[in-house]
Amino acid sequence: MKTDKLKEKFAKVALPFAAEMKEFVKENGSQVIGSYTIEQVYSGMKGMIGMVTETSKLDPEEGIRFRGFSIPELREKLPKAQGDTEPLPEGIFYLMLIGELPTDDDVHTVSNTWARRSHVPKHVLDMLDTLPLTTHPMTQFTCAIMALQTESVFAASYRKGLNKKDYWDAMYEDVMNLIARLPRVAAYIYRRVYKDNIHIEPDAKLDWAANFAHMLGFDDYNMKRLMRLYLTIHADHEGGNVSAHATHLVGSALSDPYLSLAAGMNGLAGPLHGLANQEMVRWIMDLRNYYDGGLPSREQIKEYVIKTIGEGKVVPGYGHAVLRKTDPRFLAQMDFAKTYMPDDENCKIVHMLYEEVPPILEGFKKIKNPWPNVDAHSGALLIHYGLVEYDFYTVLFGVSRSLGVLASLLWDRALGHPLERPGSVTTGWMKAQAAKAHANL
Repeated sequence: MKTDKLKEKFAKVALPFAAEMKEFVKENGSQVIGSYTIEQVYSGMKGMIGMVTETSKLDPEEGIRFRGFSIPELREKLPKAQGDTEPLPEGIFYLMLIGELPTDDDVHTVSNTWARRSHVPKHVLDMLDTLPLTTHPMTQFTCAIMALQTESVFAASYRKGLNKKDYWDAMYEDVMNLIARLPRVAAYIYRRVYKDNIHIEPDAKLDWAANFAHMLGFDDYNMKRLMRLYLTIHADHEGGNVSAHATHLVGSALSDPYLSLAAGMNGLAGPLHGLANQEMVRWIMDLRNYYDGGLPSREQIKEYVIKTIGEGKVVPGYGHAVLRKTDPRFLAQMDFAKTYMPDDENCKIVHMLYEEVPPILEGFKKIKNPWPNVDAHSGALLIHYGLVEYDFYTVLFGVSRSLGVLASLLWDRALGHPLERPGSVTTGWMKAQAAKAHANL
């Protein structure tokens, strides 16, 4: 059996870190690190520290950092395909997993490893073919991940009897196999639903993102370049977002990566999470149609934004649960657009919205973040290269997000994180606590 250098390196990094973490908890476990309010409990636990995620951290002012590196730093420092300007997603996965910037050889090894593991069993594709073509692509994507669960090394090993210290080893095999197969599954869904069921075979000579674009049917080099950027910047957003938290939560029950990722993808499919990218595109198209399909003026854009808010709706792609500034992932996509498609009308609309929407939203006291997030731009870029099927956009997001949530899941098992089981109380209990607090004033 061929030596897996990435697996060996992960063991050298993760297992000593697990021992260090246990010692840290033993010595400091009683230390209080904060408090929370009744409002936080009722508002989705926003800002409450309740889990540890090693792969990335979301700062309200600085944005996402992967192992300490910002999006601009990663675009500069991560390895790239020869002649390209955008990082390879294999590199962000390596960084999240190992905690250090990869070399070109490291990234090449990951790419080759995923290529070798990318075969999708026939029964998975057969299952997809039984679903109605009207089934939402995200539903098909989750069904396919569940169908792949028959291949789980972790589930089979656990059934035979697996020592706790070896959980990470079997989990590693599943994580690598699953990531390797997701582009093929996603491309199969796309070609089945939108391209008359005519499929394109993978090209083993291409990197993970470029091969994905190829299997989708897009061989324009700039589309492959965009796919590398897209799959890199959507990979992770610390552990508290719905897709990451759902994957972690289900995985804490020792569910294998297939079951865990399927849970995360069901969360990603929600309109308040990953589905927002397609909602933003629809909103822009409605805006254009409202003004007879042309390029609207700034005044028309402001008018339509105010109309949207007046109807009790939100402007998709604006606001974030944590961020309090423009999402760096939005800025990376805007830079890409200005470099490779400066005359694209949809991108021009996105850029005008960036100038006009925040001042309007700032006038509403309840809106804490009037700035665009990652979803405000991605659809316009995809449309430019011909990927116009909006319902598929969240599947692209899901392929990328697998990198972060599965790297985190592997760390969960290496560190021996326990079953997640927070306590819950009734509103009556809350009222009693509030009454006690008022009585003690």
